Amino acid sequence: MPRTRTTVISLIAVGTLLGAAGVATADDPHPGPSGTPTGDGAPGLCKRAPKIDHRIDRILDRLHADASRRGSIARLEQRVAAAKSAGHTEIETYLNDRLTFRRSLVPTLEARQKDLADVQKWCKTHDNGADN
Repeated sequence: MPRTRTTVISLIAVGTLLGAAGVATADDPHPGPSGTPTGDGAPGLCKRAPKIDHRIDRILDRLHADASRRGSIARLEQRVAAAKSAGHTEIETYLNDRLTFRRSLVPTLEARQKDLADVQKWCKTHDNGADN
C-alpha cells in the first residue's frame, strides 16, 4: 500500500509539472533559450552573411572550374563520358544522376547569392538587424 501511494503521488507530480510546462509554452510557439521570442533571427543572419556569401562563392567557383578540379561539373561530365565509353551502364546512370543534381545547384546557388546580397544591403541600413 505505501508503494502504491508513492507511485500515485509521483505520477500526479509529474503530470502537474508537464501540464504547467505545456501551458507556459503555449503562448509562444518558438520560445528562445530563455523563454523569449526568437523573432526572425535578423541579427544572427546579418552576422553570418559574409561567411555564407564566401561559401557560396567558393562552391560556385568549384562547380564552374575545369575538369582538373574535383567537384566541378566539367570533371563529372568527363567521368560520365568515360563510363559510357567503357560500357559501364550502371556507373554512367549513377554519375549522370549526380551530374543532373550538380547542374541544378548552379541556379539555386546563384539565386541564394542574389538574395543574400539583398539581405546584406538590408543589414547595412538596419544596424545589422538590431533595430528591427
